[in-house]
Amino acid sequence: MDSIKNRRTIRKYKQQDIPADLLNGLLEEAFRAPTMGNMQLYSVIITRDPAMKERLAPAHFHQPMLAEAPVVLTFCADFNRFVKWCRQRKAEPGYDNLLSFMNASIDAIMLTQNFCTLAEAAGLGTCFLGTTIYNPDQIIEVLNLPERVIPLATITVGYPDECPPQTDRLPLEGIVHEEQYHDYSPEDIDRIYAYKESLPENKHFVEINHTETLAQIFTDIRYTKEGNEAMSKVLKETLRKQKFEE
Repeated sequence: MDSIKNRRTIRKYKQQDIPADLLNGLLEEAFRAPTMGNMQLYSVIITRDPAMKERLAPAHFHQPMLAEAPVVLTFCADFNRFVKWCRQRKAEPGYDNLLSFMNASIDAIMLTQNFCTLAEAAGLGTCFLGTTIYNPDQIIEVLNLPERVIPLATITVGYPDECPPQTDRLPLEGIVHEEQYHDYSPEDIDRIYAYKESLPENKHFVEINHTETLAQIFTDIRYTKEGNEAMSKVLKETLRKQKFEE
């Protein structure tokens, strides 16, 4: 599919609504994604109401595409529905553990990617908000998510009002391993990241952030140890609260 090869993140959208039948049709097709034991351990929250988007905004650091997109989708790992079905059918579930959360998470993420691929093929633009797992507790409160439901991915969706350049990707040799994992030598790292580091936009990032290397932007500014540890603490507490971990 050309839409996969040519995909790009869209952050600006036309003020044009997405018909419910189109959105629901894409979601239904996306449900054909692989799923653990055919349990479909996910749920999707559709947000169109501007007031609800405003309530979600703090959890996503007020990124503008959240308010501007006609539709915001929150994809959740969900064992709540399956547990209730088990209990109503005289089956005692044992899914209050980390493995169950991982199974539901994988289900939800495969669904998310399936939906994005289908939506982009249908002419829509999408943007993945990685902030979802930074503040899951806030999203749980706003969306009224019950126990055993945790938000994993938020996707803004709409008709594109921009055509930004594609971002770079690492070469095949940097990611694919034949038969077994082959660790990287310093020379391999230099070669694999050479193109990324040579791009004018990335050199500009280094310049304006006053760092020595591109890697330092990730470690010292964007994804710091302190920030990762603080958000990890919130995530662990959320897992316990949502009954996925003792």
